[in-house]
Amino acid sequence: MRIKTGIGIDVHRLEKGMNLWLGGIKIEHTKGCVAHSDGDVLIHAICDALLGAAGLGDIGLHFPDSCPAYKGIDSKLLLQKTKEIIENKGFAISNIDSVVCLQCPKIRPYIDEMRQCLAGILEINIEDMSVKATTTEYLGFEGREEGVSAYATALIYKL
Repeated sequence: MRIKTGIGIDVHRLEKGMNLWLGGIKIEHTKGCVAHSDGDVLIHAICDALLGAAGLGDIGLHFPDSCPAYKGIDSKLLLQKTKEIIENKGFAISNIDSVVCLQCPKIRPYIDEMRQCLAGILEINIEDMSVKATTTEYLGFEGREEGVSAYATALIYKL
């Protein structure tokens, strides 16, 4: 069996009046992500981790922000398409580990729902889908509530 790993990172600026989507779940908050798509940094980081593990580039290569078709797109659709891309290359997902970094709001109450949503899209066991959250203790752009970042690693294997 051929095993491969990948890492993904995404960052978006936060702005008042925008929607905040994380892990496919809409989070109630006064600020949301400024982006070409819905700005779900967690899903974007996971897509990059999966594509990178398979040696297939990154999310921008497959879903460019210059393409009008992806304007405002639900990132859950991008994750589904990413899964199909790696499956078409003969890979399956073993597990995903991820972390969201933001000061506010606290997202712990949403993590189980995020894991369920993401595991469902990826067709993996919920035990194989990890989502964690951290703050920066008021340091940096996350700490100043100017933005949010997400990091993900993926373990995939060749069928």
